[in-house]
Amino acid sequence: MAEAVRKPLRQIARPFVAGGPSGVTIRDRLGGLTPEDVQVLRAVGAHLGRLASADLARRCRDGLQHSTDTWAARKRDLTALSSSRWAGSITSNTHDQWGLSRRAQHQYLVSLDAGIRMLRHRLSLPVGEKGSRGKPGGYRSKGEWFQKSRRLAILEERYEQVRAEREAGRVSVVRGGRRLLNTRHHLDAAGKTAEQWREEWETKRWFLTADGESGKRFGNETIRVTPDGEVSIRLPAPLAHLANARHGRYTLAARVAFPHRGDEWRDRVTANRAVAYRIHHDVTRGRWFLDASWTRKTLPALPLDALRTGGVIGVDTNADHLAAWLLDPHGNPTGQPRRFDYDLSGTANHRDAQLRHALTRLLHWAKATGVRAIAVEDLDFTDSTTREKHGRNKKFRQLVSGIPTGRLRARLLSMCAESGISVIAVDPAYTSMWGAAHWQKPLTTTRRPVTRHHAASVAIGRRSLGHRIRRRTAPPPHHQSDGMGHRTAQARPGNRESEEHRPRVPGPRTRFVPPDAARARSTRTPKTVRGVRLSMCNSCSVFRNG
Repeated sequence: MAEAVRKPLRQIARPFVAGGPSGVTIRDRLGGLTPEDVQVLRAVGAHLGRLASADLARRCRDGLQHSTDTWAARKRDLTALSSSRWAGSITSNTHDQWGLSRRAQHQYLVSLDAGIRMLRHRLSLPVGEKGSRGKPGGYRSKGEWFQKSRRLAILEERYEQVRAEREAGRVSVVRGGRRLLNTRHHLDAAGKTAEQWREEWETKRWFLTADGESGKRFGNETIRVTPDGEVSIRLPAPLAHLANARHGRYTLAARVAFPHRGDEWRDRVTANRAVAYRIHHDVTRGRWFLDASWTRKTLPALPLDALRTGGVIGVDTNADHLAAWLLDPHGNPTGQPRRFDYDLSGTANHRDAQLRHALTRLLHWAKATGVRAIAVEDLDFTDSTTREKHGRNKKFRQLVSGIPTGRLRARLLSMCAESGISVIAVDPAYTSMWGAAHWQKPLTTTRRPVTRHHAASVAIGRRSLGHRIRRRTAPPPHHQSDGMGHRTAQARPGNRESEEHRPRVPGPRTRFVPPDAARARSTRTPKTVRGVRLSMCNSCSVFRNG
């Protein structure tokens, strides 16, 4: 019988130390604004928002013909309607937004191509054929096969359309958000009125963002915030008549303090280092906020060998919890496994708070153990969330889509950077499968049941330490047998002494009784019920044996 062809394992990438966050953003509320302050902020935001919309449309029309000359021409036209620094912030934001849409267009093409290739593969198989490991089989019925063939034609047409747009340099951008735009047609489901939607839509399209500049007073000339919290704005040229301070500036009545990282922000503005600011309005709560952001100084990453000396904590990411285990430098799990739960249902703020809470508990445990690194998987489920690969298995698709890989990675890197703990990223290939095969059963006890996720965390930690996932390797050939051959000192087939029961020796079981005393004690009449029963059994056995 021919042996089955074994599928080769894919190449496993080496672990690496993930880089820290590139910037910092803090927020504080603009409390105590007067009606005049609110009126000025609304006027400035609406005016600059119209300029930003026109500049984005112009940038999209330029497409691939964009150059430094066209950028300079756009900025020159905006300067006459605002100011030089406002024009620089608008054109920079427009360029970033166009580039983000361009990258999203590329990812959409990749997803379409993956769906088309999967549909072609499944349509080429006979109806009802079962799939192999890692690849789905044919469709269940002829009706499903027909529907998928129609979907293949739709995806191919959509792919050609998007590819033509990308080659021509056209992108689809909505200032204010496409989701909010589509909400206009479903106001009842969103629980909003037309007036509420219109106010939120106009607020989202405002532009009140100013880039920082090192060397200038307090790090920003457009939106200036002094170390004591005074906020002032440089008004655009058409709105200069609203100024209440010198040089066309308007000073707000509100003060900011930045409770979080306030000392770090105050050091930057005192040294006149660049700080970017953004003013935005929360329509739902009716509050105004000020965001301050700056670039972090890139710190040198510690070598991987130095991080391995104190052991690591292997973390397995799941849809509703983090499974973690502490490993020593030799790859042995120590202590008890940990589980950090989170609930990713509800609003975005609730999900973000749940992630921060789980990561905070993880980092507190890491500090208590004294490790210098946390090992996580470098996950990417872009090829696993498509409906074409898993078909009707909606629960699995929802499970994979629910794992917060990108959000968790960003949160973990930023929080670890502040805690002084490094992050080691490992290849996620076979960690769950090999961890369950080699570690789940040996680590399970009657009082400590070990799940597949905890076994996977051990596999992740061992891979980050440079060890194999298997618990031990086979010994050398000389240790397996005598000189790589069969042993010569073997028992003969007739020698069965080693397989029989140990012969019974009459007398007490203690080894410290002399033979004479044992012989005398064996003939003594027992005085207990158990001893009488035992002596009667011995007598019967002697009688039977003749």
